[in-house]
Parts: sequence; C-alpha cells; structure tokens
Amino acid sequence: MSYIKLENLRKVYNKTIEAVKRFDLEIDKGEFIVFLGPSGCGKSTTMRMIAGLETVTGGDIFIDGESIINLEPRDRGISMIFQSYAVWPHMTVFDNVAYALKLRKLPKEQIKKIVDEVAVICDIKEHLERYPSQLSGGQRQRVAVARAIAVKPKLFLMDEPLSNLDAKLRVSMRTDLKRIHQDLGSTSIFVTHDQSEALSLADRIVVMNQGVIEQIGTPNEIYHTPESMFVAQFIGSPPANFFDVTVLVKGDKVMLSAKSFEFSVKKELEKKLKEYDGKQIVLAARPENFTVDKTGLIETEIIIVEPQGSHIVINVEVDGKEIKVVTDKLDLQVGQKIKLGLTDKYIVFDKDTTNRIY
Repeated sequence: MSYIKLENLRKVYNKTIEAVKRFDLEIDKGEFIVFLGPSGCGKSTTMRMIAGLETVTGGDIFIDGESIINLEPRDRGISMIFQSYAVWPHMTVFDNVAYALKLRKLPKEQIKKIVDEVAVICDIKEHLERYPSQLSGGQRQRVAVARAIAVKPKLFLMDEPLSNLDAKLRVSMRTDLKRIHQDLGSTSIFVTHDQSEALSLADRIVVMNQGVIEQIGTPNEIYHTPESMFVAQFIGSPPANFFDVTVLVKGDKVMLSAKSFEFSVKKELEKKLKEYDGKQIVLAARPENFTVDKTGLIETEIIIVEPQGSHIVINVEVDGKEIKVVTDKLDLQVGQKIKLGLTDKYIVFDKDTTNRIY
C-alpha cells in the first residue's frame, strides 16, 4: 500500500475557479516527489491542502492509510519549509531548531541531543549560538531544514525553498537537500517552477498545467518521453523544437514530410503512423537530437551562435521557423551554411489532442 495517497483531490475558489481538478497520486515511503509547473498551475495549492493550510473542496488525503483532511495542521505529522525561510530573527539558531521540540515538552538533554544531530546533518553545527541576521541566505535555509527534520515528521513539504537564493547557492543547496533526503530516507514533496531543480532532485516529477496532472514520471521519462506537447515544451532548456509534418505511406515505408525535409520513420512508429496516412502530425526534436554534418537532411544557415562553454547553441531557420540546435562543434560561425541531421530520439504528437503518438 502507498504511504501517501491523494485521491480525487479538488480545490474550488468562490464556487467557480477550479484551481485543482481531480488530482490522483500515490507516493511510496522514502520517495522524493516534485510538483513542477508554471505559475498558477495548482502545485502550491495542492501542497497547502496536504499541509492543512487550505480546505479541501473534494477528495481525500491519506498518510499511512489514515485520512488527514479533518486534522489540524499541527496534528498531521508534517513539516513544511517555506520560500522565505521563516526562521525567528530574535532566536539563536539553536532555539530556532529546538522550538517545536520545546513545545512538545521534551527533556532538555533530549532536545540538545536532537539539535546537535540535525545541526551536523545540515552543516550548521558551528552556528548554533548565532542569530539569523548573522547568517547567509543559504545558512538560514539550512536552519529551516534542520528545524523541519528535528521533529521527525511523516512527510516533508517544501514550497520553492531555494527561489530566494542566488544561482550558485541554489545549485549547492540542491545537492545538500538531496544528500539530506538520502541520509534520512524521508518522504518529501517539493514544489518548484524550475525544471533544473525538478530534474536534479526528484525520484518522480508531477508535471501540472491549469490544475491537472499532465504527466507523472521519473526525470528521464519526463524529459525523453513526454506524454504531451506541453511537457515537451515546458521541460528542457532550450525546449523541444516542433515541426508540422505530413505522414505519407509509400509502399512498405512510412515517411514524415515537410517543406525542407522528408525521411522514413523509425521501425517502432511505422504501424501506428499508418493510421495517419495523409494527415498532419507534430514532430518534436530536442536541440541535442540534431547532428551537424555533411550527410544531414536539412540545409540551412546559422543566424545566431550562443557559446555555452562545453557546447554552443545555434539558431537556424527551418521552414520559416527559427529553431535551436545544441552541438559541440565550437567553431561554427554566424552566416555559415550547414546541414542538419536528426537522430532517432525524436517524438511525434497528435496535432488535435497534443498527446504523444505511441
């Protein structure tokens, strides 16, 4: 049986605005789940319903087989880490971490033992006598994490906890959070709109859009086999390139045809695409799925070169549309004519449903 279960969860505001629609998810004990999506997609609302900070319009939430929707937030066995750290400025680091333990009236010796343990885990042992104003943003966030894990909750909730940090610190804190999660074997739900955070942290990602789940999968599944055009476009930097192509069945071959190129499809798609003979579908290719060589199918010219150190991103035009290509050929120049090939990692989508064609 799953450890956390969200069953047909719904949230409606003012009887008309449906922020979360029929949300179903099962989470195993020890999993790190990331809710990912653009602003307004319902991810924070879903987390707040789990925490008890928002009332549930419909559905139920179970932890270890027990419904929690009628419990007060403090009785749910959940710790939440906020975007703003929410550490008490007038308390030392020690007192911040110990606060919830004191409320539980634990013996002083036990409190000190727990605080010392989590301080080591979160790398703040040297700062226990300092005040938050004497710490950096990253150190304050570690204090918030230490306070959350000190009470040994059933579930950690993290609402964009790294968004207030600078880019370099965000990367190092991501590593710290993953290490802490692995060390503790905790069950965690993390909310973000940053796909790099989601891909690097998650065991599974829940991609949300307009209150519904677009896809649930591992980082590899979400990136390489997106189930909808939304997921293919939202995940990846730069995102996938899209082309309108026509399916043509020529004898025993199935071709994808556009103005600038035509090629036969990979074997596993032939049977399914025969149903689309003469119809338009959408071909998606990630920037790294192209090759730049003399045998390429598509002739084009480089418009922009964006150096990235180990690779470059080039902008080219294909069938009147500007696309991005990632390559390790660092000597390419603006205005240079090139030929692009395509690996077999492309994906095809139904144009009407926008869902992937399997």
